[in-house]
Amino acid sequence: MKCPHCLENFHAHFFEGDVQAHTGAKIVSIDPYGIWTYRATQCPACERIIVFLLIKGPHGDEIKEMQVWPKGIARALLPPEVPEEYAADYREACLVLGDSPKASAALSRRCLQHVLRDKAGVRTSDLADEIQQVLDSKSLPTYLAEAIDAVRNIGNFAAHPIKSKSTGEIVEVQPGEAEWLLDTLEGLFDFYFVQPAVLKRKRDALNEKLSKTGKPPMK
Repeated sequence: MKCPHCLENFHAHFFEGDVQAHTGAKIVSIDPYGIWTYRATQCPACERIIVFLLIKGPHGDEIKEMQVWPKGIARALLPPEVPEEYAADYREACLVLGDSPKASAALSRRCLQHVLRDKAGVRTSDLADEIQQVLDSKSLPTYLAEAIDAVRNIGNFAAHPIKSKSTGEIVEVQPGEAEWLLDTLEGLFDFYFVQPAVLKRKRDALNEKLSKTGKPPMK
């Protein structure tokens, strides 16, 4: 698994029950939904604990698992070049991913539409049409064009048009859809904000060197 604290991959060895004693499955409580217990592991890289709350049926069959520590699914920190108006929705989408992929996907779709409208120059429409406009413009590298096209396909916008017409709506999502949206946003952030800033810094540094030697700057 990938550690939600430090993002390192490791082979998880889980134990259930009392975290202090590291012994047997300790029942926390029983209610009409089933038996509540928990499962934990420790990342060997950062040595921090990851804890999941479990709900099991009367015969021990697992019904639901929820990550309770750390809260949210960790992802790489956004570079400072990403403006806060986009970064805020992205961070919140990451934070709620573990509890509600539907809410996470809604935030990501809204953020995606915001980025495409502001940076890709699309005509305002629904998200599906805006994605098509970007694809038709061929303004994105192939890997990013394929990523945003997959947003429509994974989300099955044809069968669920509300996803493209009302991007902030909480609707059902396909397995992996919320994570794919976050991956796609990261790629777009890098393309629209990070790489241009990196190239500008390099160009400014080169122009400073050229200036010191009496040569004209790059255009």
